[in-house]
Amino acid sequence: MAITSIHSIRTTLNKSIQYIIDRNKTRNGELVISSGCSVDARTATEQFTKIKACGSGRSTILAQHIIQSFAPDEVTPEQAQRIGMELCQKLFGNDYQYILATHIDHDHIHNHIIVNNTNMFTKKTFETEFNQGKKFERVWAKIRNISDEICEKYGLYVIKNPQVSKGKNHYEWEQNQKNNSWKSKLKLAIDEVVKIAVDFDDFLIKCQQHGIDIEYNPNHRIDLKFRLNGQERFTRSRTLGWYYETSQIKRRIENYKKFMNYKLDYSIIRTDTEQMQFSSGLQRWADLQNMKNASKIINMLTKYSVQDNVDLEDKCLSGMAVRGALVGKLEPLQKEISLLKKKKQAVVKLLKHKPVIDEMKTLSGRKKSKFEKEHQVEIFAHNQALKQLQEYFPDNHFPNVPTLDKQISEKTAEFDNLNKQYNEVVARNKELEYCRQQLDEYLRQERSQIQQKKKNTQLE
Repeated sequence: MAITSIHSIRTTLNKSIQYIIDRNKTRNGELVISSGCSVDARTATEQFTKIKACGSGRSTILAQHIIQSFAPDEVTPEQAQRIGMELCQKLFGNDYQYILATHIDHDHIHNHIIVNNTNMFTKKTFETEFNQGKKFERVWAKIRNISDEICEKYGLYVIKNPQVSKGKNHYEWEQNQKNNSWKSKLKLAIDEVVKIAVDFDDFLIKCQQHGIDIEYNPNHRIDLKFRLNGQERFTRSRTLGWYYETSQIKRRIENYKKFMNYKLDYSIIRTDTEQMQFSSGLQRWADLQNMKNASKIINMLTKYSVQDNVDLEDKCLSGMAVRGALVGKLEPLQKEISLLKKKKQAVVKLLKHKPVIDEMKTLSGRKKSKFEKEHQVEIFAHNQALKQLQEYFPDNHFPNVPTLDKQISEKTAEFDNLNKQYNEVVARNKELEYCRQQLDEYLRQERSQIQQKKKNTQLE
């Protein structure tokens, strides 16, 4: 998922370019490219200025600054740069001078694009060519739409209709944490059906059989809705989270099928073949290998207190349910940790630039105007951090860094503990599934031998 924004640069173009090409943020300058200009800040500023001097408009804007941010661990620096290059090519072609810098100094990789406000060939301004017409045709919408198209092409998650997205109120969040909300109950019911469905069509049928009303129309943008018996309204799959969207449910069903059909390299050796019947040496070897394998299976069954074949099947299914439940806890916890880190970064940035803001408040008149021009980058960074924190904390009570560090540490410890449980469950499930596969093979061979004996008896 990529978030985009754009703002105009009216002063200190040199400093803005210098900021985005910072070698400490761009892997010693490896992640900086340009079109129609130099990657050196001073030279690029001069080249931008020459083109602007030939411009047909009276705009005081020197350049536009576009930011394209990706979610943590979503892309590599090279992928981010490639996506940024495609965005520039689709937006500007070869008509505008621009510098693209990919920053890797935060946990979320992001692109900075500074583009000259004047077209090199038509000499028209950026606003004239891009920022006219209806609201949805404005440049910010074009950038977002093109960015989303490219992200979808690279398989990245894209928020559909972000303008209508809604948040979760505090009561619903609190109930969800206690696993009491109707959403939690609905998600749990869907999870149970996913485990027993053969394919997506079977999933649709089994939902009805297990008390879940379902509406599915692949031709609609909102293609899948659920409702527990007793609920008034249907709930869109997207409202429950990406884990419950059509594509993800199909993927989960396939994963369960693959797991249930998991085959290991070694198995019970067949002794009813013609080759085995005419070789006593091979038979002894096969019997010895089968005894070793049987001993391994018995030890595993004893380890997990398996009583019989039915109990084994139940334990395999319950193991998968536990794994699914742990995944359901790990994913939101990982997002929560990521959000806490973003909050911390915003607080750190706010504190870093606070002295500049404090000094600016002591000034007035020309001194203040001059100071603002000289420190435009720092002021912008401070305001961006402040805006971000106000979105996180509408009451304007921002936590301090030690508090956030403590929360991150606690959540990380919780995640590590759950992840350890997850790895243990996966290992346990593999061993139980191995036993199930081997017992199925053994019973199949037994049936085959019995049928062969009956056939031989009939022939005699």
